[in-house]
Amino acid sequence: MAVSFSKDGAIGTITLDRPPANSYEIGFIRELGAAVEEAAADDAVKVVLLRSASEKFFSAGADVKAFNENTVEANMEMIRASHATLASIARIPKVFIAEINGHALGGGLEIPLACDLRFGAEGEYRLGTPEVTLGVLPGNGGTQRLPRLIGWSRALDLMVTGRAVSPQEALELGILNRLFPAAELHERTLEYAQDLASGATLAVGHIKTAVHEGLVFGLERGLEREQQLIEELFRSEDGREGIAAFAEKRQAAFVGR
Repeated sequence: MAVSFSKDGAIGTITLDRPPANSYEIGFIRELGAAVEEAAADDAVKVVLLRSASEKFFSAGADVKAFNENTVEANMEMIRASHATLASIARIPKVFIAEINGHALGGGLEIPLACDLRFGAEGEYRLGTPEVTLGVLPGNGGTQRLPRLIGWSRALDLMVTGRAVSPQEALELGILNRLFPAAELHERTLEYAQDLASGATLAVGHIKTAVHEGLVFGLERGLEREQQLIEELFRSEDGREGIAAFAEKRQAAFVGR
């Protein structure tokens, strides 16, 4: 399989493994969709890591040779499948963290852009959206997610030039949330994930939901949704426990419900 799902306790891991560069076509995208669904359906999994088995590439993006050989209809089938899979990540009340240790280009960057957080390794690899050099655009969500992440002007500059950036510049632009020494990337990402998974996971999921739905529906509806979600948390076991623990000056024991 090009994409697999595994779990260790509360941490789920989706691994991309299609040598040499994790370039993808519709079969890969369908496997990614299945892995995302498996992570979503497993109640024991609280945080999901998305990483590459390659030491050089996170993903080089869509398989351009396949694009060249396919009909427009076949290419669009892959695009639609990719859009559906990546959009589903935002609706899942679990934090998805992309662990980027190598080149993430074109559609290979659009996958991490659909995740909630992106942690990178220091190194000589590049991140970017070079689709314009092929006469097309970032069609797996890049034109929408990158501007929302780093601002429309900076995102437009990257997309219309096709310029790829270093991990350090990606951190400065806001594409990456954290940058770690390469040898420490997985351990540090796992530590972050375990901290989230051992905390108030119901609240974390509700925060993610509020943020994503607010971005989609706008401020007024977002604020209404925020009120609904905080009421749910006030009524939850975790909400009652967290507030009581603070008042009683003790460590809260969250149960995720």
